[in-house]
Amino acid sequence: MSENRPWLSRYPNGVPANIDPDAYTCLVDMFEETFKKYQKKVAFSVMGKEMTFEQIDKMSQQFGAYLQSRGLEKGDKIALMMPNMLQYPIALFGALRAGLVVVNTNPLYTPREMHHQFADSGVKAIVIAENFAANLEKIIGDVPIKTVILTSIGELLGTIKGTMVDFAIRNIKRLVPKHQLANTVTFKEALSQGKKFSLNPHRGTPDEVILLQYTGGTTGLSKGAMLTNRNMVANMQQIRSFMMPFLKEGEEIALSPLPMYHIFAFTVNCLALMSTGAKTVLIVNPRDLSTIVKAFKANPITLLTGVNTLFNGLVNNADFKGLDFSKLRITVGGGMAVQRSVAEQWQQVTGTALSEGYGMTEASPVVSVNPIDGSGKIGTIGIPVPSTDVRIVDDAGHPLATGEVGEIQVKGPQVMKGYYNQPEETASTITSDGWLCTGDIGKMHEDGYFQIVDRKKDMILVSGFNVFPNEIEEVLASHPKVLEAAAIGIPDEKSGEVVKVFVVKKDKSLTEGELKEHCRENLTGYKVPRQIEFREELPKTNVGKILRRALRE
Repeated sequence: MSENRPWLSRYPNGVPANIDPDAYTCLVDMFEETFKKYQKKVAFSVMGKEMTFEQIDKMSQQFGAYLQSRGLEKGDKIALMMPNMLQYPIALFGALRAGLVVVNTNPLYTPREMHHQFADSGVKAIVIAENFAANLEKIIGDVPIKTVILTSIGELLGTIKGTMVDFAIRNIKRLVPKHQLANTVTFKEALSQGKKFSLNPHRGTPDEVILLQYTGGTTGLSKGAMLTNRNMVANMQQIRSFMMPFLKEGEEIALSPLPMYHIFAFTVNCLALMSTGAKTVLIVNPRDLSTIVKAFKANPITLLTGVNTLFNGLVNNADFKGLDFSKLRITVGGGMAVQRSVAEQWQQVTGTALSEGYGMTEASPVVSVNPIDGSGKIGTIGIPVPSTDVRIVDDAGHPLATGEVGEIQVKGPQVMKGYYNQPEETASTITSDGWLCTGDIGKMHEDGYFQIVDRKKDMILVSGFNVFPNEIEEVLASHPKVLEAAAIGIPDEKSGEVVKVFVVKKDKSLTEGELKEHCRENLTGYKVPRQIEFREELPKTNVGKILRRALRE
């Protein structure tokens, strides 16, 4: 078996080769077990307000009962559209207990994007932060939503603190545009109403879809990945089995700056780490680095997940560099490539290895990760998690030899059922024998570690040569005067395309000349950027991924 899976010999002690994806019939069984096991321990914390597993258990039952009292039935869709708030896990677990399908929605969506997602999925109910209600008002008449639960960032923070937070957000920062949504109830009202009813608990089957997670919005219309009970239970088990040898059960304090509506934080933080009894400290706005600094000061953080841009911002933040990192043992990066220069700086600043992982929405999402004991390889996406096969194939789908570059394909119990109402897209993404085509270009090293070279669609073709933006960006990021960089291809009469880069300076003295010289020293001629544009900032998604598409446009 290990002949085709050299990574098995690289698993740290205590990590099994396989997990049992059928250990639980449904996700509800798994988290209800967690609620009972860690009742009195703190499950989630926001802005200093803490909630125990017992409180989340009780409130989610009330919320589920409320949803059923509004006529929502098994299989109906509910959108959750809010930043990291205590309301999120309550609504999530309540909806699943009531038998609903959760549709995670990015609060930064425009009305057009909201309309597509809600119409496509057939959402009947929504929990939405008031900050984004004005956008919902514009499209609510054209989508099937009948139940609107409106909440505020301060609603569950306690009377005094909550009132102060909401006053500041509404009246000082003016972050709540005027709206006149009709027939809404507040989150607290929903919980209060739910107390009057008994939850009719739903017990799902392994193949039942419980999550519609939309993906691909940066390349066109987003598609709903159908994730089942078995998918989610399997990926939680895979994450747990990889991490548990290095975790102290019931004692970890995990910082979650990434929003839980994003599949990375959803599965890793909200589900897997919670299931180990960890206390999860939620950050409402990860772009405000001062709130992350405050969270570190207020909590002995032992574990942190994030994306490259976040880690890059933190290691260049003077207040962050001055923190006490003596309790921090584990840092995991995902969602986008972790740059070598950032990983090395992170190690210098915090004394902790930054373990890069890899996943995609269609795989629930975790596919591979570097061992979190620090024994991994910087510059790779690590080794496949238990019960997962990964291979590299050519354009015809034939497996390639070790070291050869091709498309990464994945097979395992975490691979989605398919795209919602998109049979053709599903057929082109999952092969007849169950391999998920990722669209990422990579290679496998002799020792079973995998490395991503780039996305298929982002590849630049210069005079017939493939140029991968990640490589260019890695070189640019290694320059001491560069804060961030992005590379794209632009049309050229002679060579088809040439490289153009967008750079945010760390040091204002940086010139185009010295940057080009740096590139010439580190890149083949055709890879050296022809055009360099300096910018104050780069366009990013809500979780910090640089939007090359926006730069191309």
